[in-house]
Amino acid sequence: MCGIVGVLYSGNSSSYSKLIRTIEKASYAQRHRGPDIQDYCVYERENYTLAFSHQRLSIIDLSDNGKQPMEGNKSSIIFNGEIYNYKEIKSNLPDDVVFKSETDTEVLLNALECYGLDKAVNMLNGMWAFAWYDVENSKLYLCRDRMGVKPLYYYVQKGELIFSSEVKSIVKSSEKKFKLNYQSIGEYLVQSLQDTHNNSFFEEINQIPAGCYGVIDLSESIQDAADMKIVRYWNPDCSVVQSSSKSQLEEEFKNIFYDAVKLRLRSDVPVGVTLSGGLDSSAIATVMKSISSESESKAINCLSAVSPGSKFDESEFIQIMQEHLDANLVKVTLDWQPKYAIDLLHEVTEFNDSPLGSFSNVAHYLLMKKAKENNITVILSGQGADEILCGYKKFVGFYFLDLIRKKKIFSFIFELAFFLLRKTTISQFKFKEAKRYIPLIKKQKNSQILSEKLLDNYRPKSVGIKSGQTLSERQFEDVNKFSVPYLTHYEDRMSMAWAREVRLPFLDFRLVEFCLRLPENMKIRNGWTKYILREALNDLLPKSIAWRKDKQGFVNPQEEWLKNELKEDVIRILSPEALIFKMDLVNRKAFMAIYEDYCDNKSSNVWYRDVFAPLALEIWLQINKEFILNE
Repeated sequence: MCGIVGVLYSGNSSSYSKLIRTIEKASYAQRHRGPDIQDYCVYERENYTLAFSHQRLSIIDLSDNGKQPMEGNKSSIIFNGEIYNYKEIKSNLPDDVVFKSETDTEVLLNALECYGLDKAVNMLNGMWAFAWYDVENSKLYLCRDRMGVKPLYYYVQKGELIFSSEVKSIVKSSEKKFKLNYQSIGEYLVQSLQDTHNNSFFEEINQIPAGCYGVIDLSESIQDAADMKIVRYWNPDCSVVQSSSKSQLEEEFKNIFYDAVKLRLRSDVPVGVTLSGGLDSSAIATVMKSISSESESKAINCLSAVSPGSKFDESEFIQIMQEHLDANLVKVTLDWQPKYAIDLLHEVTEFNDSPLGSFSNVAHYLLMKKAKENNITVILSGQGADEILCGYKKFVGFYFLDLIRKKKIFSFIFELAFFLLRKTTISQFKFKEAKRYIPLIKKQKNSQILSEKLLDNYRPKSVGIKSGQTLSERQFEDVNKFSVPYLTHYEDRMSMAWAREVRLPFLDFRLVEFCLRLPENMKIRNGWTKYILREALNDLLPKSIAWRKDKQGFVNPQEEWLKNELKEDVIRILSPEALIFKMDLVNRKAFMAIYEDYCDNKSSNVWYRDVFAPLALEIWLQINKEFILNE
């Protein structure tokens, strides 16, 4: 896990000094990503100058042999992430390939040189963003992993390309101001969406899409973003396979899941796991314990966030799992006072590169800080399970709608009865959260706060299940654009703020492909979501965890804070002089009306995010105002 930066200038070496200044400023802006080794290299040719910079967090082979940029026989690479199956790839490379290190980076570089990008990238199991400079063919490739776990942004203007792991590296080094992306802002304010496409909150700064690579022919001049050809190398099959029995599917799921966790334990530094007390993180921790017991008796390291005294506190379930695993437990107590909340929002937003989604991002930031304090460098996390196993409440609604469309009325009544009798999922339904998925709600209340400028430049994304769309196809939309990109965005930034590496077993591409093709009743069945996970690990988990009915995650009293303790701060920050109003993004009168309804509990349809989003956007604007071109 590291940071990468690249700068490419078309033309001769007269731009050399500017290039050096740019690469150094961009690298400095994301130095927190790689505190162990930081270096750069410049490649000069007749018609272009290219600089590669790398900020290394040492995970595999801690020696200086892992320093980047790394050069091979005919190419050079900078790489952020981990190739979990690097040992298997290495064993299959030609016998005459000579290695100077034990790193996965060198394995990747040699695989690219031996097989070319198209073949090599499909061999990889991991998370990555890398830039590969093919000297022999004068081509530059920018590649991102299948799920987009690792970030890779780029900005192109006439004769110049800058790419990096973080947006701040581009804006702080490019010596220009950027237009705001009104589509991104509208999606965020109205639909609580981020990273739905290859976009950022700046119009001119884009991302290499997940499961894609970009290629630039260096023999030709770069004029604009269109000069980078985007190639998709991964597009999973979502067609359901019905041939296997229930027991066979459970066994196959279990085998893939075990191997996904096992591969992600490869590390030369201490490894831990986030433990929320829920099913997903408990499943990972249990498999980690099972695997480690085969080779060593050392207790696994668990990181948990607790809120003593809160009705949402997870301590009871965390304690059950700690005793079940006999684990080392490191706790972060979410007892920070509301008076510190605004300062924390500013601090965390600086690292996040975009407005925060909720105070849960702050909780994750503090959890990663605690991991650093306890020398836990690699952390496994349960992100992705809800998307691939229909864990969210919305998927139950989508499943019911799909049954009705298919005229499977008996199955619909049967499943509905089970959910009602078990009091699972449906009992947690809240209209104010679900309204964005209901197509009949054409004009959501929070869209009224948008300025005319935003209304003219924002088109709502359709986030429900479309006519003719299968449940698996809708799941993939969450994996590809509606959920996973945002979750991995903040998890990457919060962990890398403290130079920690987060690994995601549920987003192993084999497991994702397997679950997308599962019959719907192996994901939602008899009143349960994530049915196959519960059944496959039923004998390994405590029953109170395997068949837990509610779903919480990292929680905090943010709804009450916004109504009470933080009300003065909200009104102060969102005063008439706030940038969100001066830049003509939000109508203050409309927002204050909604906020007053929220505080007075006059409307049950106002979600806390309807209030939090304008507040978080204002804080992001304040932090980035020197880089914004206000039209």
